[in-house]
Amino acid sequence: MGTITINIDDETERKFRTTAKNVLGEKKGYLGRATTEAIELWIRDREQEGIAKKALALLEKEHRLGEWQHLTRQEIHDR
Repeated sequence: MGTITINIDDETERKFRTTAKNVLGEKKGYLGRATTEAIELWIRDREQEGIAKKALALLEKEHRLGEWQHLTRQEIHDR
């Protein structure tokens, strides 16, 4: 288990402590659990942004579809 020392503004700290206490209760380790959850969520969001950027880059590339590229949607579904 790691230890991180951070500085955040007083209002953010107050809101975080209050919310963590309301959600998890004031049991031992509640701030650590809430902080871990917040960091994991932040990481997931950044990873999803990266995946979305890669997907958009792929969509922006021109792809050759061979014979299919000249067919209309109706022609494709009639096959």
